[in-house]
Parts: sequence; C-alpha cells; structure tokens
Amino acid sequence: MTDQQRRPIVLCVDDEARVVESLALSLRKAYEVHTAASGEEGLRKLKELPGVAVVVSDMRMPAMDGATFLKRVMRAQPDVSRILLTGDPGRDAAVLAVNEGQIFRFLTKPCPPDQLKAAIDAAVMQHRLMHAERSILQETLIGCIRALIDVLAITNPVAFGRASRVRRQAMSFAAELGCPDFWQLDAASMLSQLGYLSLPVELVEKLYYGERLTSEEQALADAVPHVASKLLGHIPRLEPVLQILAALNASDAELRVLGEGTIGLGARILALVLDHDSLVAQGHGCDVAMQAVRSRAARYGESLIERFAAFLGAASGSREIHELPLRLVQPGMTLMEDLRTQMGTLLVPRGFEITPTFLERLRNFGSGMLAEKIKVLVPAPQAGAGSVAG
Repeated sequence: MTDQQRRPIVLCVDDEARVVESLALSLRKAYEVHTAASGEEGLRKLKELPGVAVVVSDMRMPAMDGATFLKRVMRAQPDVSRILLTGDPGRDAAVLAVNEGQIFRFLTKPCPPDQLKAAIDAAVMQHRLMHAERSILQETLIGCIRALIDVLAITNPVAFGRASRVRRQAMSFAAELGCPDFWQLDAASMLSQLGYLSLPVELVEKLYYGERLTSEEQALADAVPHVASKLLGHIPRLEPVLQILAALNASDAELRVLGEGTIGLGARILALVLDHDSLVAQGHGCDVAMQAVRSRAARYGESLIERFAAFLGAASGSREIHELPLRLVQPGMTLMEDLRTQMGTLLVPRGFEITPTFLERLRNFGSGMLAEKIKVLVPAPQAGAGSVAG
C-alpha cells in the first residue's frame, strides 16, 4: 500500500476557489485532499470517493449552506467527521450547524493552519474510533442475529427460510450497487420476518402463498410490524435497523422523502426484494413478477428497478436447476419446490436456501425421505460436482 493510499481522505467544500486551494495546500502533506465548489458537488464526490474520513465545509455557500450540506453528509455517511468553517460566528448560525449537521468542530475564518490541522487530526481519530466501533458492532450483532435466524428457521421454516433467502438477495444486490458492507440492511433483512413469530404457522403459510385471509387473520397480519418493533425496540444500536423495518410500511411519498441515505436506500432495497420474492412465492414467473414490480416505480424508482432486473438476469445465468436426492443437498442450493412430510406437513417452502443448520436437521429425517429426489437451484461452480449427479 502506498503512502497516498494510507493517508486519511479529507474533502474540503467552499464556493471560493482561493479558499479551497489554500486549504488543500496547507493539508496535502498529511492528508489526501479533495475539493468541491458547492454542496451538491461535495455530495457527489462523497459518494464517489471511498473512505472519506473528514469533510470540511464553509457555512455561507449559494444554493446549499454548510449546515444543510453537513446534515446531508451525516445522513449519507454518518461515520464521516464534519467540520464547519464560518466567517460569521453568530450564535444562530452555530446553533443551526450543530443541531442540523451534528458537526464535530465549529471553526471561525480565517482559521490558522495549525488550528485547522489539529481539528482535522482529532476528526480523523474520531472517524477511526467510529469505524472500529461499527466493525465490532457489525461482527457481533450480525453474528448473533444470524445464529438466531438459523435456530428460528427450524421452528418456523416458512418465515425464517424466507428471511435467509431475502437477506442473500438483498445483500448481493446492495453489493452490485456499490454497498457491500451494508450491515444495517443485512440485519434488517434477517429480522424482516421476526413479527411472524406471533402468528399461527398456518396463517404464515397463507400469507406466504398469497391466499385470501379472513378479517380476523388480516387483523393479526397487520399487527406483525408492531410485534417486531416491541421485540427489538430496547436493543441498543439497532435504531437504523428498526428505521429501515418501519419504512417498509411507509407510503410511496414517505419512502421517497427518505432519500438515498442509509435508511432510504436500505428500505427501498429491502422492500423491492420482499415484493419480488412474494410474487415469485405465489407462483408467478420472474417476467410476470418484474412486470408487477415495474408498475410500482413511484415507490422504488425506475433506476433502482431496472438495476434490480439486470441483477436478477445476471444471477439467473450463474445457477442451474438439478434434481437430486435430498441427502445430497448442499449449503447454498435453493429448493425449487415445497418439502413436506408424508403426512403433508410443510418442512421448508420452495425458495428456501439450504443452510448448515438445515443439514443438521436432515439427520432426523427417515432414510426413505432422504432418498426422495427434489429440484434445487445449484450455483454454477457446483453444477459439475459428483455430489449433484444424483
């Protein structure tokens, strides 16, 4: 790794060219400095640049002032440390900036280079601490949730088998969009079916297959989001995950207002994947399902829908359908038909992705059932393996 790559990235935003040039000149020895002449340009560069540690912004800029800009920075990338420079140290401007943009430092212009560098040094350290905390949170929290969902999939395979499948698709799609470490979406995807714990298994199956509900069943189904909120509401650090889950029930207009930040993008990706998954589970072909999803462009946005369609097309080309004995299924394969006992009890629904936990459960099945053949979707790298030959 070169010295240029190791240096923290600082983005300086000011509509006065001489100011940003001066900032870049005084900071470039210690940091990788990028500049922008407006809030809109700053947001574009923030999205393009990987790993920005600190954003330094002027307060007075046309079209978008520094407080508004830093507020949008906070929503898009909350880990980025934010510093505001202003030539007007008035109380109102300071209060607005701190409250709206949640800035790390508030400095007045002209700011001595050593004072600015000290503030950026502290901001870089703050960014590193937040990044380290997020990594620990991500590894611990996601690991615990994944273990929980694997256990729940045994007791409620319809709901939590779906959660596993939705998570895989949502995270793969997010990676295609340039968001491979979207831990909030990861957690929200796995927990999206948690409220169904409160419902009878028979009702969960009816919901899964899109069957008509009675008024009493509909009332129970409508309460599902509130159940999940009650179960998770007191867990620290889950706020963004809960916000994504809550946004699934927002109106089209409310969802659009959330924008492209963590909550808005996460909610639209998850809602889109859930919507498509429901249509496929109800027996619709992929083309019909995508046609239905395209009719909801007001909710998801045409661009996101078309990128999802392209993603599905690429994914389908990398997997093949095979029929093989149940005893030979492997993790990563996806069932293409319901798996039921001889009594007709649903063990796992079509669309269920085989997990190591499920393979442990297979040991309890009788030899006759293990010998039965079932259709599975197999990732292409495994297609030629002897284990899928039948």
